[in-house]
Amino acid sequence: MQTESVQALYIHVPFCPSICPYCDFHKMRRQEDLVKAYLKRFIEEAKFYAQSIKGPFKTIYFGGGTPSHLKDDELGVIIEGLDRFWGFQAEEITLEADPLTFDRKRLDFFKHLGFNRLSIGLQSTQDTILKFLGRKHSAQEGLKAIELALDAGFRVSADIISAILGQDLAQDLHQVAALGVQHISVYGLSIEPYTPFSFRKISQSDDKAGDDFELSEQLLSSYGFYRYEVSNHAKPSFESKHNQVYWHGDYYLALGPSAAGFLPLREGARQSDIIAERYTNPLLKAWLDQASPEYHPLSAKDYALERLLTGLRTQKGLDIKDVKVKSAFDIVEVYQGLIREFEGLGVLTLEPSTNILKATPEGLSKLNGVLRRFFQHL
Repeated sequence: MQTESVQALYIHVPFCPSICPYCDFHKMRRQEDLVKAYLKRFIEEAKFYAQSIKGPFKTIYFGGGTPSHLKDDELGVIIEGLDRFWGFQAEEITLEADPLTFDRKRLDFFKHLGFNRLSIGLQSTQDTILKFLGRKHSAQEGLKAIELALDAGFRVSADIISAILGQDLAQDLHQVAALGVQHISVYGLSIEPYTPFSFRKISQSDDKAGDDFELSEQLLSSYGFYRYEVSNHAKPSFESKHNQVYWHGDYYLALGPSAAGFLPLREGARQSDIIAERYTNPLLKAWLDQASPEYHPLSAKDYALERLLTGLRTQKGLDIKDVKVKSAFDIVEVYQGLIREFEGLGVLTLEPSTNILKATPEGLSKLNGVLRRFFQHL
């Protein structure tokens, strides 16, 4: 793979004010001693990577957990460290935020720190659905939080969970879009193993999931949004720059417990068929004890399949020439029969003049099946 700079930084903050029954991310209720230990270890980890990875980053993203659940001085410790090692400046600096963790005064503090984008976990505008999801804020509190963030001058993305029995998704989308947010992520409810929802045997409806997928695009397009990725809708020029680093195969550094990054090969890790590596940090206890990440070497084939998995989810599609330049893996040559088959079925298009492989609108709705065929081919 050609040498490239690390484009983005992800920071995982595992602490939450409450635990939602559908969530399978690494998270926990905050304990003061754990937060203190987390901050100390975070600075150590950042200092270690700063020896080999140079800034500035294009994007910085605080995810979780609930990063906005950290106190002002705790956020300050993280940002002071990042500023010391790389500079806390980027085109896009996002903070994931719970509606109950900020008011207008705190939003001004977030802006003073350097954040310019908030990703707000709204999830619904209906109190019955919020209660089902285990959310602590009311519909009114969630909508008010978005209004405050917009008024404070942030670029705002709102998360909505769809495919819930009894939910009126149209109501959710109308109410959020009408507030003037620039980005809306619509994630279908997924029952993940070992979550409270899985133990309660909460059921899902594939039919509702499909209907909600179509409804999201139809309704949000009337407000000026377009679907630029399967679950993400934005007004033009307000797409998430950070997420596009993931989707288009660029390198990114990840800090914090359970954080997963994608970096060039470390010295001493080079093998003839390996071109890059992913890594996953251990969970909090082991991470605090400085246990090593788990490394996942990527061959050219692995890299190409990952680019198919993420690139076909996007409106921009997959730049097959870029994949070949970075990995020497020729997707068209290896998958030419399958690509022709899918073109005939109207689910993929290949534009020879631009080397872009894209899913059609019908292909996006059937993407899991399409991708499964690619993975089965080799």
